[in-house]
Amino acid sequence: MGILDRMSTILRANINAMLDQAEDPEKTLDQLIRDMGDAIGQARGQVAEMIAQEKLLEADMERNNSLAREWGQKAELAVSRGADDLAKEALRRKIDYERNAHAYASQLQSQQEVVFKLKHDLEQLETKYEGAVRNREALISRHRRAVAQQKVAQTAAQLNTMDPTSELARMEDRIRMEEARAAAITEVNRRSSLEDQFSALEGDSELDRQLADLRSKVRGGALPGGDQPASLPGSTTPPGSGS
Repeated sequence: MGILDRMSTILRANINAMLDQAEDPEKTLDQLIRDMGDAIGQARGQVAEMIAQEKLLEADMERNNSLAREWGQKAELAVSRGADDLAKEALRRKIDYERNAHAYASQLQSQQEVVFKLKHDLEQLETKYEGAVRNREALISRHRRAVAQQKVAQTAAQLNTMDPTSELARMEDRIRMEEARAAAITEVNRRSSLEDQFSALEGDSELDRQLADLRSKVRGGALPGGDQPASLPGSTTPPGSGS
């Protein structure tokens, strides 16, 4: 019964756990199915051998029962002919064959129970094997889905550890600060430009005021040297004027 024990071990194994530990689940599952198929083939041969032994025991039992009946008839014949010694010998052999037949019957019953159990176990193993073959793709898909779920869970755990929201908030604060600095520089530059323009305007107004005052003094004769203003440096004396 070693093959059936081996098959039971294979089928009791957690296929999903085996797939989780495998580098290539598809190849692992295919190999497992091949192993199951080979083991079932050997189990069928073992069951057939046990059935053959059952048939041999049944034949031995029937043969001893037949011989017991035959020697019983010979004992009756010997008694009818007054051959008591032959009758006793025939009865002795009849009893021996009956005992043998009884022993074979007991062995046959045990063998039939074993064969019945082996057949039942083999049918269950074949059913599970056929189910594994039919569900091969489903098992692989389940494994891939489980692996994908694990990766998603791991990624989520990493994101929780990293806390991306705080990082985004920090980047937003940094960008706001850069925007504020740019606005401040623009405002400072604009204010300096306005001050320069107003300073220029104030400078022009002062020149105009002084020029107006100077003209008033010239017209009113307030300047020294008579009615005419003194020649400015670099000016040319008009022709016909004496000196």
